[in-house]
Amino acid sequence: MSEEPRVVIIGGGFGGLWAATALANKPVSVTLIDRKNHHVFQPLLYQVATSVLSPGEIAQPLRRILHDAKNVDVLLGEVTDFDKENTAVKLEDGSTVEYDYLIVAAGARHSYFGHDDWETSAPGLKTIEDAVEMRRRILLAFELAERETYLKGEHSPLNFVVVGGGPTGVELAGAIADIARQALAKDFKQIDTRKTKVILFEGSDRVLGTFTPDLTESAKQQLESLGVDVRLNSFVTDIAPGKVKVGDDWIECDVVLWATGVAASPLGKKLGVETDKAGRVFVEPDLSLKDHKNIFVVGDMASIKQEDGTAVPGVSPAAMQMGTATAKNILAEIKGRERAKFTYVDKGSMATIGRSKAIAHVFGLKLKGFIAWMFWLFLHVFFLIGFRNRFAVMFEWFWAYLTRERSARLITGDANELRNALEFLEGEDAVVGAMQERAKAKKLA
Repeated sequence: MSEEPRVVIIGGGFGGLWAATALANKPVSVTLIDRKNHHVFQPLLYQVATSVLSPGEIAQPLRRILHDAKNVDVLLGEVTDFDKENTAVKLEDGSTVEYDYLIVAAGARHSYFGHDDWETSAPGLKTIEDAVEMRRRILLAFELAERETYLKGEHSPLNFVVVGGGPTGVELAGAIADIARQALAKDFKQIDTRKTKVILFEGSDRVLGTFTPDLTESAKQQLESLGVDVRLNSFVTDIAPGKVKVGDDWIECDVVLWATGVAASPLGKKLGVETDKAGRVFVEPDLSLKDHKNIFVVGDMASIKQEDGTAVPGVSPAAMQMGTATAKNILAEIKGRERAKFTYVDKGSMATIGRSKAIAHVFGLKLKGFIAWMFWLFLHVFFLIGFRNRFAVMFEWFWAYLTRERSARLITGDANELRNALEFLEGEDAVVGAMQERAKAKKLA
């Protein structure tokens, strides 16, 4: 066993990975524990959900990222509890991993505000699995409409609902409207995908509420130019298969996507300290726990305010900075130096809406449209991990920009799942009969 201080990091997201990278090949022994074997670039998950990119283009194995870090071990497993008295974390199989310093960076999941049963009908977007499921539902809706028209001569109107007008909701709504009107229009022969309706519900009086009013108004106008029906001050009060309730009215739809509400990992509450309503842990200025200075909480799990009294936002740049700052404090303490307070450096905000459409507030500049979109593109490519990923994403974006094609339009799932999705249509015999009748008609012609 190494005599070097043992640092255990829970979570391979932005906070945990940046901490591990900052501790790489330093005089500490690091163990990174995650339920997945890969790091996901979450800001681009919506592009997997809307068929622009494949999962492998926004994800990278943790072992590969850290293979040059001789002092870092990656452990596949799920942490279920903490033994703070004996400085150890407990895994799902009952085993334990001891630490001298602990960094908890388990991230967050979407929250349904006490209505977890809605998740079946309205999936959220936090993982690769979430994105693939969204993609399956979006593409399957078009396939089912094509099938219904082929068999019956007509189909019900195609309606998509996105709940939440934050960055994820705006990105999803804009991307679905774009692919319906452009990428899919020439591929379906029985239906006109351009007639697809996309509705975005937002409970407040504007979308992208963290931006300035003039930028949010621009975002709304850009969404509407894509054909998105933006409905503000509209609260979704219930969700059932094939419909959502807004106020007292039920609205029928083919797909509902959840893009609002965030809850920190339940591991935060198992630390036995105070948390806010979203489950985020209140931390000290150096991101440690008040009574356990060797335990740090970073990223979406941490609740900390800036000097001006505003909360540090739950965004990837903040998580990266927290991870790096925590690693530096651990190394400083080992060398006998004092820890530094965490200071969040806000480098700006941006959100993409669709092809050549975005808003950005960077370096004190307010940007809209194509210029903001270009800023968004290059910044996200810059932060992608791995040269291959950067090259692949750039190629896919360039190809999509020139041709409006989407290369990742795959519907995944076994035959039983697909068969269940077809329950409202006619049976298999009717499909075969319809195909035979069409074949006869072609021969007679």
